[in-house]
Amino acid sequence: MIEVLNRLVVYIEGHLTEEIDVVGLASHLGTTEYHLRRMFSSLAGMPVSEYIRRRRMAVAAADLLSGEDLLAIAVRYSYGSAEAFSRAFRAVHGVSPSEVRRNGGPLRTQPHLRFRLTVEGNTTMDARIADQPAFCLVGHATRVPLIHSGTNPHIQAHIASLPISEHQRLKGIGNTEPSGLLQISADVDPDYIEGSELTYLHGVAISEKTPVPEDLDILKVPAGAWAIFHAAGPYPEILQSTWAATATEWFPSSPWRLRPRPSIVSILDRADDFSTATCELWLPIERE
Repeated sequence: MIEVLNRLVVYIEGHLTEEIDVVGLASHLGTTEYHLRRMFSSLAGMPVSEYIRRRRMAVAAADLLSGEDLLAIAVRYSYGSAEAFSRAFRAVHGVSPSEVRRNGGPLRTQPHLRFRLTVEGNTTMDARIADQPAFCLVGHATRVPLIHSGTNPHIQAHIASLPISEHQRLKGIGNTEPSGLLQISADVDPDYIEGSELTYLHGVAISEKTPVPEDLDILKVPAGAWAIFHAAGPYPEILQSTWAATATEWFPSSPWRLRPRPSIVSILDRADDFSTATCELWLPIERE
């Protein structure tokens, strides 16, 4: 995966003045758009679209300083007008093109990325691979914003809105792995942009042919492989650090890639105040 990401960066650098087809490029590189975007954003700390924009504006700054016509520069970098280009330029550099021409800056440079796999041995990944038959996820769903670090108050509020009797009822319905009450994230933005909306479902897993009560939301999950990561410690920090380690350490050195299916967290054990927990992170995968 590291080689694929570096080939992507090289391609971007050679085609900054062109429309970049990430879907077609992912296929050419032997992976999927979904996996490519997720791994890029996890490792680079920004979506691939943002990296492209920053690199274009970094190179365009040199064109501005050379005295070239603003509209000609805008057209070269695929902007329909000088105004649209100026907005993008200010968003990256914090100043307008005219200010840069007048004062020479300040400019924010986006370096040309290079991805490297650094083996440090500081994170032990307790993982297993499982082939699961088709199953269903059922429970109560809502739309929430994606939050990278700390507790998500929107998810907390959703869970708190359910009576204790409903938690017990859901536990009684679940009849297959992943077991127990589950935290399920679906429709996640492939660029993993903080603040983007996702579907969160508080529920359980049931076999494909189990009848579903009419008052519950349902996500159908086709058969496939899953990577299951075991983690224990302060919650939710241990879960978030485990997720980050899958992107920085496990996927880059494994023959697997993510599939666009829900990710699932199974809470196996927890403290009464939920300050610590033992959990499993289920990620849908397929071979590269």
